[in-house]
Amino acid sequence: MNDMLLWLGRIAGVAGALLCIAAIAIRVAGQYWLAGFQVGTLLLAGSAAMVGGCLCFLWVIAGRPSTER
Repeated sequence: MNDMLLWLGRIAGVAGALLCIAAIAIRVAGQYWLAGFQVGTLLLAGSAAMVGGCLCFLWVIAGRPSTER
């Protein structure tokens, strides 16, 4: 289960970062729309994917046993 969450977090984080980078590059190029979506919507979707990846990592970390007790 932890391995699956770890990979899901990695994939979501990388996909979100790539989507944010693409949205920023498209907006800097002067475009407001891409494939029927506003570029701001793509940026928001990328941010949401990165937050989802962070939550997966947090879930993995929270499930690990503490060694400091």
